[in-house]
Amino acid sequence: MNELAITVIGPDRTGIVADVSEALAGVGANLSDSTMTRLRGHFAMTLICTGPTAEDVEKALLPLTGVLTTVRAVAPEADADVAGEPYLVSVHGADRLGIVAAVTRVVAAAGGNITDLTTRLTGPLYVLIAEVDVPPGSADDLAARLAVAAQELGVDVTLRRAESDVL
Repeated sequence: MNELAITVIGPDRTGIVADVSEALAGVGANLSDSTMTRLRGHFAMTLICTGPTAEDVEKALLPLTGVLTTVRAVAPEADADVAGEPYLVSVHGADRLGIVAAVTRVVAAAGGNITDLTTRLTGPLYVLIAEVDVPPGSADDLAARLAVAAQELGVDVTLRRAESDVL
């Protein structure tokens, strides 16, 4: 079975999620993972689906006007156990260049893996929320490293344990 990574980007409009998901369902693409958001008036969607070939999905998405789509085959995710502990990193402060770079570098240096990251600029306030998997027993060290970065950036940073998803 084919596994595909698909992106859709374009100006936001009513019905875009319905149009994309109907086109994919029409060719038998089963959505397994997806993220969709509106970014300053632009729509962005990234998803993983299984089923048809990349060529079939490209043809199905072709009639969608005003959006840029990409489709590529990907290897299925290995069924590895999650090695890290789930945490949330949140950053609040005045907008300035380099916040994302500095915070994500600290997480990476501590062996953490970022599994989701969202940023939002609201007036002068910059907010970053990241879900991270942290190596077992390393949260205190990461919190200390983040505190140093926060002071250098002039922002507030918090690290807290996240609840695991319950399905």
